[in-house]
Amino acid sequence: MRSIWKGAIGFGLVNIPVKLFSGVTSSNLDLDMLDERDHSNIKFKRVNEKTHKEVPFENIVKGYFLKDRYIVLDDHDFEEVKPEKTKIIEIENFVDIREINAIYYETSYYTQPETQGKKAYALLLQALLKSKKAGVARFVLRNQEHLCVIHPLDGIIVITKIRFQEEIRSTKEVQLKEEITIKPKELEVGLALIRQYSGSFNIAAFKNDYSKELLKIIKSKAKGKRATVKKIKPQKAVSDDLYEQLLESLNKRA
Repeated sequence: MRSIWKGAIGFGLVNIPVKLFSGVTSSNLDLDMLDERDHSNIKFKRVNEKTHKEVPFENIVKGYFLKDRYIVLDDHDFEEVKPEKTKIIEIENFVDIREINAIYYETSYYTQPETQGKKAYALLLQALLKSKKAGVARFVLRNQEHLCVIHPLDGIIVITKIRFQEEIRSTKEVQLKEEITIKPKELEVGLALIRQYSGSFNIAAFKNDYSKELLKIIKSKAKGKRATVKKIKPQKAVSDDLYEQLLESLNKRA
C-alpha cells in the first residue's frame, strides 16, 4: 500500500513518527455511464445555466449564496481560514470509545511507525489496550482540519475520522409527534425476540451480496448468457396485530 500522509502522533511530549494508509476500500462495482447507442463514455461539462455554454476551468470561481446573492470567494479568502500546516496528530484527551456514538464515525486509516518511533508506538498501543481508552485528536489532511479518534485494532493503531458536532442534524424533525402506548406483553415479546437474535458481532458474516450478484450477471452477459439470480422475497406477516406479528417472528426463529 502507498501511504497518503506522513507525520507524527503527539503523545504528551513524545512525538511518534508514523505513516497513514487508507484502511477502507469500496466493495461497489465501478460502473461507467455510457451512450446506449454506441457505448461511448459520457463526459460531463461545466456549463453556464443561463448561456448553456461550457465555462473554461480558469473562469470558474466559488461562491456562497447569502440572502439574495452570491458572495464570491478568492484564493486569499481560503488562505485566511486554511488550518496551519502541521504534521502532528496531537492527542487532546482520552475517552471511553463506547461514549462516541456511531453516527460520528467517517473513515479509518491504518498507521505504521517509522523506524525511530517503533518503541514509542508500541508503548502507546499497549497503553490504549490496557486502559481501554481511545485518544481524541485533530489533524490536517488535504488542507482541511479533521477530528479523529486514535484506537487499537489487530495489533496496530488506527486513526478514525469523526464528524464535528455541528455536522450532525437534530432529530427533532423526525421524532414521533404523538405518544405511542406499548402494551407490557408486546414489550415482553419484543425483548424475547431481541434475545433470540442476539449474538457476538461477526463482520465476516455480512457480505455485499448486491455487488456479488451484479458481477455474476456481468460475467454471464459477457459470455452471451443470462445469469439466474435468487431474488429475496420480503416475508409477510399473517396478522396485522403487532403482538401476533411478534409471536409469529419468535416462533419462526425457534
